[in-house]
Amino acid sequence: VGLVGNCATVLPELLRRGVAVDVVTDQTSAHDPLSYLPEGVDLADWQDYAEAKPEEFTDRARVSMAKHVEAMVGFMDAGAEVFDYGNSIRDEARQGGFDRAFAFPGFVPAYIRPLFCEGKGPFRWAALSGDPKDIAATDKAVLDLFPDNDHLHRWIRAAQDRVAFQGMPARICWLGYGERDKAGLKFNEMVASGEVKAPIVIGRDHLDCGSVASPYRETEAMADGSDAIADWPLLNALVNTASGASWVSIHHGGGVGIGRSIHAGQVSVADGTELAAAKLERVLTNDPGMGVIRHVDAGYDLADHVAQERGVRVPMREGV
Repeated sequence: VGLVGNCATVLPELLRRGVAVDVVTDQTSAHDPLSYLPEGVDLADWQDYAEAKPEEFTDRARVSMAKHVEAMVGFMDAGAEVFDYGNSIRDEARQGGFDRAFAFPGFVPAYIRPLFCEGKGPFRWAALSGDPKDIAATDKAVLDLFPDNDHLHRWIRAAQDRVAFQGMPARICWLGYGERDKAGLKFNEMVASGEVKAPIVIGRDHLDCGSVASPYRETEAMADGSDAIADWPLLNALVNTASGASWVSIHHGGGVGIGRSIHAGQVSVADGTELAAAKLERVLTNDPGMGVIRHVDAGYDLADHVAQERGVRVPMREGV
């Protein structure tokens, strides 16, 4: 069932009616008020109004966002699990006049940060052959590499059944420090042996453990207050460049709006050569390793434990 409506109207009404809701979040493009339709504005008038009176439109959008977020907080007060997906709606609602806009957390400090402390994050690959059978082969390889990872097995099988390929066949999962390099080297071996028909390109999401400065998303509420420190993604990009990544990028935006975050990305090619194997081992060790180091530096005991247990060198701790 789909409902066409404005969240600033619909959510408060659902709350008023006492509708039982267990989980509430939001993915509106709230980082740009001109991309949020205010209450009382027809869809057909959106673009003309935003272009003709951008300041007035922004003010109205923020007032609507304040009502939207106020309802989300109302659901939280009623017992629902409520979180922000990192789209800046809380700060826009604050500017719209709602002073409890940050009463609920972003999803990273609420759920994901312990994974980041372990160097876990998105691991993505695409089959340059264009043949879905190559992804099926790599799926099997990943499952064989990590037989005890129940979450990974459940996800891969669900993706095989329910996620259709669009364009180049690809897959994504979450792997951590000490896992990504194993997968990358296995893929390179598969290319070399002819088990897959063409090279495999390996990357990740901009959302990752050690490559981001994003105070409203990945680095919200860091233990040491380092939410907005931008050195880490720049250092990540330099480390990935030195490690031999095929493509390194530095970009900003990432769902929270231009100017509110910096991300570093990397892509590496498994082409079956010995040189590719050497690069993949370095990149796919050092890239998530930066996530462990970043969280050790921020004061997370779990990250410190992971670093000691798995032999992650933490330069700022040497000699301490």
